[in-house]
Amino acid sequence: MKKIIVLLCFVALSCSKSSPKPPSTPMLVFPLKSSECTTGVSINGTNTSEVELEWSASSRTDLYEVKITNLSTNLTQTLTTTGTKQKVILDKGLAYSWFVTSKNDEVSETKSSEIWKFYNAGSQTTYAPFAAEIIAPKSGQTVFKDINNDVTLEWLTEDVDNDIANYKVYFSTITPPTTLLATNSVDNTSVSVGVTANTIYYWKVVTTDREGNASDSGIYEFRVR
Repeated sequence: MKKIIVLLCFVALSCSKSSPKPPSTPMLVFPLKSSECTTGVSINGTNTSEVELEWSASSRTDLYEVKITNLSTNLTQTLTTTGTKQKVILDKGLAYSWFVTSKNDEVSETKSSEIWKFYNAGSQTTYAPFAAEIIAPKSGQTVFKDINNDVTLEWLTEDVDNDIANYKVYFSTITPPTTLLATNSVDNTSVSVGVTANTIYYWKVVTTDREGNASDSGIYEFRVR
């Protein structure tokens, strides 16, 4: 009888023990989103500076993984730390994106922050807008045309100087797309275009500011079913 009671108590304790929970989502703090980072410490004899990234602590986290990408070269540095700050050496005058992933040793599930972009300050007095982020259709996606035989192209963009002048949308069935589909004002980040079923289309967005600086989203393609 005693053995049965002990066994029942063990089972009850096992069932009441909660499973490990995943970490919470870290929140980025610095450099600020869509900003010029001017706090970097110059490295003598180079065109680089040491920048300290910072984010808020997330609960149930044993390790943070930091990924920072040079948006000119698309090269990514991956760093790990148990703290909420990480120093990294970056080229001056270039744009970067970064995010942080929190990890817990007891679970495989991770949580990642938003992706923020910034320029590491250099000698420039003005910066090109960040390349437009394509929202829809995503590259490689298969989509259906609407009742008007149209597909809507959508994008987002950010700019340190807040002086975007316009967006030029290029669209074609060949790549690279050279046919200018539309020139949109700064407040208009979508355009509808007539399409044909069973066809692959290529498109890109060129963002230009009032100083004449421009950035290219790169070419995206989608298929219409």
